[in-house]
Amino acid sequence: MNDDMTSPAGSRTKNVLSTRSVFGAPCWVSLTSRDLTATEEFYSAVLGWRWRPARLGDRFRIALADGAPVAGIAAVAAMWQMAVAWTPYFAVISADQAAARVSERGGTAAVGPISLPPGRAALLADRDGATFGVWEGELFTDWETWRRAQPAFIRLHTRDAFDSAIFYGEVLDWASDLPGCCEVHYEGNEVVLRSRGDVVARIESGALESAPDPTIRPHWQVHFYTDDVEACARAAELNGGSVLSENADEAVLRDRDGAQFTVTSRRTP
Repeated sequence: MNDDMTSPAGSRTKNVLSTRSVFGAPCWVSLTSRDLTATEEFYSAVLGWRWRPARLGDRFRIALADGAPVAGIAAVAAMWQMAVAWTPYFAVISADQAAARVSERGGTAAVGPISLPPGRAALLADRDGATFGVWEGELFTDWETWRRAQPAFIRLHTRDAFDSAIFYGEVLDWASDLPGCCEVHYEGNEVVLRSRGDVVARIESGALESAPDPTIRPHWQVHFYTDDVEACARAAELNGGSVLSENADEAVLRDRDGAQFTVTSRRTP
């Protein structure tokens, strides 16, 4: 999968890393959209993103924060009858193996694995229905540069954090004896995932599997850093989005299409 597919790899650097260097960790985020122009305008206003085209065609864009690629946008939700949502991708050694593990454990392989040189990708769902992706191959840039450009971390809101940690751990080789794997810790009521010492994901209990409200169904929530949470929230409201919750350090927002994401203050530990 390359940047043309709004996915984890593509723009090559002299020191391109592969998923073997950060396997099991989040390595990219992507958004399905109904209207590319409206999506660009919204995230430019809220997060200050700029855009570059992708060779795949007019339906795809790469979001840039301070010149660094941070996310992929694909205006395919209406065409492919997909939900409008942010999706995290996890680095794996083998996309085929990860997809097989998901199916064996009661999850779903929605798309793929498919070959997208220089790697392979799959769009999956865990056994509670939370959607995520896996990517095998070269990363688009240095992983730490990507993380510090804007994505802060991701959080899984799910029915049972402990059960979900076991599921993802078995699929993604968390807390295994493989060199460089992610570390899993239980802190309070959350499962905390660390890679290279950084917190990259959190899992918390409470979401209801069959809840009618998508905000309380199991889902992965993408958090983006910002210097001004309040300004992002007001910009979201002024540009056709909405604010689901807000405090000094964090706001949960919806874009014009209904995709949910969180802005988190850079001051937050």
